[in-house]
Amino acid sequence: MSINKKATIVSAVFVSSVFLSGCGLFGGSGKEQIDPPKSVAYEEDQTSIEDQTDMETAGSDQAVTNTVQTELYLINKDGLVVPQTLNLPKTESVATQALEHLVKDGPVTEMLPNGFMAVLPVDTKLSVDIKDKVATVNFSKEFKEYQAEEELNILQSVTWTLTQFDSIDKVKFKLNGHELNEMPVNSTPIGEAYSRSNGINLDITDVIDIRNTKPVTVYYIGGEEDSYYYVPVTKRVSNNEKNNLTAVVNELVKGPNVNSNLDSDFLSDVKLLDEPKIENGKVTLNFNESVFSSFEEKIISKHLLNALVLSLTEQKGIESVAITVNGKSDVISETGEKMTEPVTRPQKVNTGSF
Repeated sequence: MSINKKATIVSAVFVSSVFLSGCGLFGGSGKEQIDPPKSVAYEEDQTSIEDQTDMETAGSDQAVTNTVQTELYLINKDGLVVPQTLNLPKTESVATQALEHLVKDGPVTEMLPNGFMAVLPVDTKLSVDIKDKVATVNFSKEFKEYQAEEELNILQSVTWTLTQFDSIDKVKFKLNGHELNEMPVNSTPIGEAYSRSNGINLDITDVIDIRNTKPVTVYYIGGEEDSYYYVPVTKRVSNNEKNNLTAVVNELVKGPNVNSNLDSDFLSDVKLLDEPKIENGKVTLNFNESVFSSFEEKIISKHLLNALVLSLTEQKGIESVAITVNGKSDVISETGEKMTEPVTRPQKVNTGSF
């Protein structure tokens, strides 16, 4: 079997040794813990309002003691919303700071990875109030100064940036203190609140009747040589597929839209030999031999493994992934380590420097 073109790429998209770890090293949810803040109000002449939080130092890089790793959902050159982990100054208001770094021409400007841009309109000011796992973001009048085609990206960027934190599951939007049930420019529905269940980088290619489908989010490979990263894409799968984990694997094998500039390390003949088995948050997948990037050495591609773990842990209740091939667990990672322990999701995604 030939090695897939990206199987041997050395990429810095995860914290070093992410997938050499055993179960529990990075935690299951990939979320950073913050406590709900005191209620705050937005005032038009304020440049920022601090939401009072207790902040857990995130990430494995402890060399820079005055920064904290934070995922910012930025826009790449293809218009996709992509997590990029950046070192931001330590603060008690990590949720507010994260959103302030989504503002164009704001503090993120000198930190932007090549080919990426911020998403919120220039000079947008904001406050964040967190209660009962719902973050209410109050934006200044500048928030509505965006183009209609940017609307979904804004919704998704704000929502996915905030829901990286354990204290936030849903997001409400306000404009100058008035709650928004739809976005102000193109009237995209928000409803009572927006969440990750609404999806990201929506791909409805070939979907004929969306009412008979359900969403699953999978991760594909984006970027260029020496700067690859992982891109979440929400696809629609048939309601007839009862097992969401099987649906995730099938979509990874199917691969991304040919026009998306994304890629996958899954060969087209990769198959699950059994239904996924779940026990105490761990899912065990039994593949055929096509999952190997090198059959003789029984090696699993780094990109295949990373995409698989990221995609499966988006599913509720899944914290780690174990892989067998033809029922045997003698599988080796691209770094030469035996995969004797299940693999957990890293705390932060796409941590490489560009």
